[in-house]
Amino acid sequence: MKWTVGLLCLISGCLLAQGQVTPKGAMISWETARHDFGDIVQGEKVEHTFTFTNTGDQPLVITNVEVTCGCTTPKGWPRDPIMPGHNGELTVAFDSTGKIGRQNKVVTITSNATGTINQVLIIINVLEKNLPDN
Repeated sequence: MKWTVGLLCLISGCLLAQGQVTPKGAMISWETARHDFGDIVQGEKVEHTFTFTNTGDQPLVITNVEVTCGCTTPKGWPRDPIMPGHNGELTVAFDSTGKIGRQNKVVTITSNATGTINQVLIIINVLEKNLPDN
């Protein structure tokens, strides 16, 4: 009976220690992964720069940035590796021409980062442009 209790304590201790292990590799930690532009008028162009930190223990390499439609454009991201503890920026532009109402645009970042899929989101409410009366 004593050896059973000892074995259970040993297994529990190993499981607890495993739960505290930090993942190896590059990791992206966003300052904020979402930006709400609020209301803009149809035809306006806006952009936002997202800031992130490589919180992993290996260099972070971003290989691609994908958008959900042609109205959203990734304007810039680091092409060189981002060392652990260092910051980077991703700038995303939105053109509201031909859009109306609430817009939710997802930007997906492909990299060597461990963990979940890395995405940022921009939210915009496009108001109809008032045309002058003739």
